[in-house]
Amino acid sequence: MGPGLLESVYEVCLRHEMEKKGIQTESQVALPVHYDQKKLNIGYRMDLMVENSILIEIKSVEKVSSLHEAQLLTYLKLSGLKLGLLINFNVISLKDGVKRLVNQF
Repeated sequence: MGPGLLESVYEVCLRHEMEKKGIQTESQVALPVHYDQKKLNIGYRMDLMVENSILIEIKSVEKVSSLHEAQLLTYLKLSGLKLGLLINFNVISLKDGVKRLVNQF
């Protein structure tokens, strides 16, 4: 579809493509924060969770920053998931927009 669209467009299309291939995905999965032995539903959401094991954070930005990577690592820690993909669709070649991060918990 090319660069320049909203993140939500890429999210819906990526989920559709995975589901066509029989890959189980959930979008906009609530991500509560546990603090002082309390579960706080603050409004964080994971863009896509694939097969209950991989978190995909979607971006459509000029350049992925260390802050985007830190966000994904924090989401991995909060969710207890180990593997995450940060995918920036605002690139000419998609392979240049994919970054794999691992939660070392």
